[in-house]
Amino acid sequence: MKKDFQKWHDKKTQIDDVPKRPFFRQQEIWFCHLGANVGFEQDGSGEEFLRPILIFRKFNNEILWGIPLTKTSKKSKFYYSFSFIPGIESSAVLSQIRLIDARRLARHIGYLPKEKFHELTEKLKELFP
Repeated sequence: MKKDFQKWHDKKTQIDDVPKRPFFRQQEIWFCHLGANVGFEQDGSGEEFLRPILIFRKFNNEILWGIPLTKTSKKSKFYYSFSFIPGIESSAVLSQIRLIDARRLARHIGYLPKEKFHELTEKLKELFP
């Protein structure tokens, strides 16, 4: 299926005009406008180009490191599986960590407990020898 980069460009223009960034914290899970991206980069979906992300690091009220989430379960050093909604398994795609402006955040949907966040952090560190 061909990606609609023009539609994403129009949406991105709207997101850039958001006057106030939402308040967010590390360890939170948000729906985020990730857009239509090139190649194998994680995309958002639907009219809003949304994908859940885990806020891995908050640098200030404007930017963060986010890790895209997927429902696809894979046993690999590049994925960390967990559940933040009972009965639904999610995987953090560690290889896709990226810098995100908080204006892309759409709505808060969950939280990763401290012990799970610590496990994810350790798994991410393993990717940097």
